[in-house]
Amino acid sequence: MLSLDDRLRAALAEDLGRGDATTLATIPAGQQARAEIRLKEAGVLSGLSVAARVFALVDPALSVGWTVQDGTFCMPGLVGTVEGPARSLLSAERLALNLLQRLSGVASQTRRYVDALGPGRTRLLDTRKTTPLWRDLEKQAVRHGGGLNHRAGLDDGILIKDNHVAAAGGITEAVGRAREAAYLLKVECEVSDLPGLEEALRAGADRVLLDNMHDEALAAAVAVRDRMAPHVTLETSGNMTLERLPRVAASGVDYVSAGALTHSAPALDLSLNFLPLEAHA
Repeated sequence: MLSLDDRLRAALAEDLGRGDATTLATIPAGQQARAEIRLKEAGVLSGLSVAARVFALVDPALSVGWTVQDGTFCMPGLVGTVEGPARSLLSAERLALNLLQRLSGVASQTRRYVDALGPGRTRLLDTRKTTPLWRDLEKQAVRHGGGLNHRAGLDDGILIKDNHVAAAGGITEAVGRAREAAYLLKVECEVSDLPGLEEALRAGADRVLLDNMHDEALAAAVAVRDRMAPHVTLETSGNMTLERLPRVAASGVDYVSAGALTHSAPALDLSLNFLPLEAHA
């Protein structure tokens, strides 16, 4: 996997190209500047260290100071300052803000889902529906928002989906093959109804994903699990809106996974504004 610095350098190359034409034309070399980063709406911040790294890669002479930490829920106001060469600051601004807004948006979306689930046993999981090459940062943002991470990639866990079941010839066959081939890994199997749940439990799945099942079916599934295999954990996904989450939590499932934490999170509104020259002369 590419390092964070490699990815940030590639993103900077995409933005800067042959050079920041506007900044080079309007700002004298050697001019110093100070800018404030302000949050314009309430939310959970994530990506502070990533944004700071962008500034450092553009110019080590840029100094970044934050007034808050990742995972902090903040009201609108000042969250950080950047000072140093004005040309460098302007050239780094867009990528730093893009990442900070995106990751804080994921963290804020996650916090809304966690709050909707309430304080009971049901925990929130993310999915692999992430931005290519930025998965580690988006999953970190989920943690900053109070959620848990599901698989980081296809190599660190077995999740038998409906297409695996179809290709293998059934739930029992798919779970059996998985347990034989990867006996050190937990085996999770997706089902869409109660008969499928019963088959997955009999086949020896460690966790069952209840996909697109309505609230009453979820409660029934918990009862089936409690009767047949109390040690097995239940996860559910599909149409997990904020309004529905309290009802899902009441069903007694162990986990809820939601792709919307990452694929549909709106960016959190932040801005970077230069202070007047006399304010930092």
